[in-house]
Amino acid sequence: MKIGILGATGAVGRQMLECIAERQIPADEIRVFASKRSEGKKVPFKDQELTVEVVSQERLNGLDFVLGAVSNSLSKTYRPMVEKSGAVYIDNSSAFRQEEGVPLVVPEINGEDALAHHGVIANPNCSTAITLMALAPIAKLSKIVAINACTYQAVSGAGMNGIKELEEEVDALAKGEAVTPNVFPAQIAFNVIADIGSELENGYTTEEMKMQNEGRKILHLPDLKVTCTCVRVPVYRSHSISATVVTEDHVSVEEAKKAIAAFAGDHLVVDHTPTPLENSDHDFVQVGRIRQDLINENGLTLWCTGDQIRKGAATNAVQIMEYLLDHAE
Repeated sequence: MKIGILGATGAVGRQMLECIAERQIPADEIRVFASKRSEGKKVPFKDQELTVEVVSQERLNGLDFVLGAVSNSLSKTYRPMVEKSGAVYIDNSSAFRQEEGVPLVVPEINGEDALAHHGVIANPNCSTAITLMALAPIAKLSKIVAINACTYQAVSGAGMNGIKELEEEVDALAKGEAVTPNVFPAQIAFNVIADIGSELENGYTTEEMKMQNEGRKILHLPDLKVTCTCVRVPVYRSHSISATVVTEDHVSVEEAKKAIAAFAGDHLVVDHTPTPLENSDHDFVQVGRIRQDLINENGLTLWCTGDQIRKGAATNAVQIMEYLLDHAE
């Protein structure tokens, strides 16, 4: 089996390589691609180094899977080339998530959807994936009617430049120097910014609407109602979400805890409140502080954390590939 990775020099692309190694995916060859400026660079994989190439039809040909960790525009450019190669394209961008016929998949929740692909499978938004991992066990107990969520998203969600900006701002402020934000719309060091994505006509941002639009597709709930506020916080890695879920039938706190504890990929935390720092560089989602909502008798409120580079992006893509391999005819 041969695998290609688009955007292999970025945070998600590098994590994809780590996940392939960790999960012992049986790859005979891995080809890594990035921009022209990265051509010839080396990226580590197991006990070897892979040479970065520029994307070409010739080098895509012969691959079985291509994992995408590039921008929407680049993903749209590369898609026809990947399709021509005959490889299955598992894309981490938001370019095709809402396209009819393109499965949007979190393997633990709706892995079977991946089997109906037509060459392209989409990875969901990182906050959506982490939130739905926490809520999917509850959905098995009773249909989810509505979700009210507030995300606390790490700077790594904006890529390596987001991490760099926080580091540089902290260093500058410690020296008494002024900072000038470039990646984020305001200073992120020692601050929070409720502004992620582009603002839409309804006052919400593109990032906030992903929770509803993608949640409907993944959970197979076309009428699901979601209200969401996305906040950037000065955390390097791993997102946190406070979510209130309203179900059709009453689900008790104990029933929810039992379902979450038994759900693959979730870790129920009862002895303390999960934090993004302790969950960094892990593939599981931590869920805690599960309590009865005080407004809706069929509501539950919880807190969850997850590494958005792993479960929110790279690991999920590799898991989709694993799912296809495990269910190959």
